[in-house]
Amino acid sequence: MSTGTSTSTSALDDRTAPAAARPPAIHSRGARFLLLLAVFICAACGLVYELALTALGSYLIGNSVMQTSVVISVMVFAMGIGSLAAKPLQRRAVGAFALVETLLALVGGLSVLILYVSFAWLRVYMPSMVVVTFAIGLLIGAEIPLLMTLLQRIRRQEAGSAVADMFAVDYVGALVGGLCFPLLLLPSFGQLKGALVVGAVNAVAGVVVVLWIFRRETRRIVRITLLTGMAAVLAVLGTVYVLADDIEVTARQQLYRDPIIHAETTPYQDIVVTQSTAFTGKPDTRLFLNGDLQFSSVDEYRYHEALVHPALSGKRSSVLILGGGDALALREVLRYDDVEKVTLVDLDPAMTRLARTFEPLLDLNDHALGDPRVTAINADAFNWLRDATQRYDAVLIDFPDPDTAALAKLYSVEFYHLLGHVLNPGSRVMVQGGSPFFAPKSYWSIATTIDEADYTTTEYQVDVPSFGNWGYILATPGAGGPPPPLRLAEDAPPLRFLDDAVLAAATVFPLDRRPQDVRASTLMDPAVLEYTRHEWQNY
Repeated sequence: MSTGTSTSTSALDDRTAPAAARPPAIHSRGARFLLLLAVFICAACGLVYELALTALGSYLIGNSVMQTSVVISVMVFAMGIGSLAAKPLQRRAVGAFALVETLLALVGGLSVLILYVSFAWLRVYMPSMVVVTFAIGLLIGAEIPLLMTLLQRIRRQEAGSAVADMFAVDYVGALVGGLCFPLLLLPSFGQLKGALVVGAVNAVAGVVVVLWIFRRETRRIVRITLLTGMAAVLAVLGTVYVLADDIEVTARQQLYRDPIIHAETTPYQDIVVTQSTAFTGKPDTRLFLNGDLQFSSVDEYRYHEALVHPALSGKRSSVLILGGGDALALREVLRYDDVEKVTLVDLDPAMTRLARTFEPLLDLNDHALGDPRVTAINADAFNWLRDATQRYDAVLIDFPDPDTAALAKLYSVEFYHLLGHVLNPGSRVMVQGGSPFFAPKSYWSIATTIDEADYTTTEYQVDVPSFGNWGYILATPGAGGPPPPLRLAEDAPPLRFLDDAVLAAATVFPLDRRPQDVRASTLMDPAVLEYTRHEWQNY
């Protein structure tokens, strides 16, 4: 800690001598409580900024492991630099801390907006994310030595005791901030507005509380300057909050070719629906999850007929659908009158709610979720299978491609072992496997993984114009048996795309798409994640 007795005339001068050169000037327990409360709130805000950056990167870029690693490592590194940079400011700790919190509130509150605009308009997301993360980490790191100095001014303690008190409150604040982000901020405000709200709280806690506690030790001009700065930051954050919806819509529209007719960010994903008549003369409704196309209404029947009908050529009184929250696969299942009950398990309640209430989706899925034979469950499919007791004649697996760690576990050997516990003898399982053309290693890794879990498989592919070439794996439990026949049921409803001749041709892969020597994917070694990410990025 710095020493010296001269009084600075800096704008940040709080007209106090260094803490080491004088006894504590404040003895109020109330003042100490308020300062620790400021520590608590600032810690909660700091962790929310960190979580917001990792969540945004996962939504926009995918690869959540990389996004989290970069954000945490850069932020922790910057915190160390910030702690060192704050050492000369300890002589003016009150003004310096208030200034740091003002800047942190501004940068942190605007962080999501800055990165979203960088992604949508400038296409420089990763460099922008590193710069913003470093700036936030730098300011968070500067808080620690300044807060320690302020605590000692209120009541002198042994260094170890003071550190224990401050970090205990800091870590509890981080816990509260970490829980508030998914449980309160995202559902109530969304990412953009949530960051702005946290920035405003950060500014008030960091400036008003500290200046109130040390008001007698701080020059009037310093108080006025810092409070004016805080008011300016609150004005900026408030203005952006009012304009946030328009800004978000404008920025999001830059990412999509067609007009957006619905958009929402949930705790699980970013949902966007677009619609256009520009190319076909009829509405082309498209669903995107985290920027990845899930279907186009112009040709989705090709994808869903290929996914559903070959799996229902055997027993089908009870059917399980994992994923498929848009209810388009469910629509095809319900075309069979002898299907008695269907269980649909999809993680995101917002997706199934949209499929029940949003008119363009209702027109496509024929109000399938309203059928009395259907039970819809919002749960993580992996964990749901661990506790499931009912058995099914047919299972349709319609998950997004395994380009994140959370999705890769749904394409693992362990997942398919769990699936075996809910299958009746002779059950048929259909898995969408991604594109054998764009991501052949990923596709054949999924097939290898299913084989490794003691199934017998038949692989096939079809062309879906909006997607390109797309692959599926039909599986039956039990290794070593004959491959399950790929055919339609004799009583299959009229189809627009599939017949037995198309299915027979679909099992023939060109030379450049035939089986490859790839490894199976497990929870601890998600090969499918590595293949998917590498191949799509290279393409």
